[in-house]
Amino acid sequence: MYTSTKLPRTSALFISALLGGVIFTSCASSDRSTNQSAPQIAANGGVNQLSARENSISQKADAAPIARSRPQLIKKAAISLTVNSVDKTVDAVSQIINQQQGDLIGLKQQQPKNDNPRYTATIQLRIPENRLEPTLEQLAKLGTVDSRNITAEDVGDRLVDFQARLTNLQKTEANLQKIMDRAGSVRDVLSVAQELSNVRQTIEQIDAQLKSLQNQVAYSTITLNLEASVSSTSPQPDLGLQVKETWNNSTHSLRAFSVGLLKLGIWLIVYSPYLLIFAALIYGFRRWRRTHSPRLPQTPESTISD
Repeated sequence: MYTSTKLPRTSALFISALLGGVIFTSCASSDRSTNQSAPQIAANGGVNQLSARENSISQKADAAPIARSRPQLIKKAAISLTVNSVDKTVDAVSQIINQQQGDLIGLKQQQPKNDNPRYTATIQLRIPENRLEPTLEQLAKLGTVDSRNITAEDVGDRLVDFQARLTNLQKTEANLQKIMDRAGSVRDVLSVAQELSNVRQTIEQIDAQLKSLQNQVAYSTITLNLEASVSSTSPQPDLGLQVKETWNNSTHSLRAFSVGLLKLGIWLIVYSPYLLIFAALIYGFRRWRRTHSPRLPQTPESTISD
């Protein structure tokens, strides 16, 4: 009886111990897997953060625009208009120039002729570059636009080249000035002074070209051609005006002819002594020729007749 009760208790203890070991082992393995997965998750998170940061940087780099220098353009425009009155349009153009802070650099008006009976005018004006389009729009409202064009020339490379050459020459000038200050002999001083003068002359030439290009870039030129819509032929004058004009022309011609004769008489009076001497020489030569010329012999017929 004792033996039968002891075996079941021993087996129960053994089974409980075995279950405890299994549970302990499973807990330990789960803790180890958790501890091993945590660094892996952290590492994966760091990699993901790093890749995300790189992607954001690359996206920002792609989205950022490339910095480019603004083109340096010399703009010229030409516009032709047909207007009702050329004189009134010229006055309106002057007001537009003042409003746009521009300058009038040329004005040529042509009166009607037989080959072109219309009144025309050509105006050249200079406008700040940023006011070119508004000015053209205002000019187009003054009449009917026959033609309009705009040309542009990029001189950015030339400006950069002139600026670089000017900078190098200025450095050369500074170095030559230092050499001249240290020069001892007169010959060296004169040589350096000549070279310095050449460099300064080149600097002035390049600086003038640079400023000219910058001025052409800053201001645009517009050539405006105006033509009257109606031919303005002059009316034929009436008969009274024609008679009066003819009388004036004839009296003027008579007065000019009389003055011419008077001038001729004055010239003859002034040169009269020379004319008298010349006439006396001719008269004396003829008398001398008559007295010294040989007489012809008389023929028998002339004797019989006598």
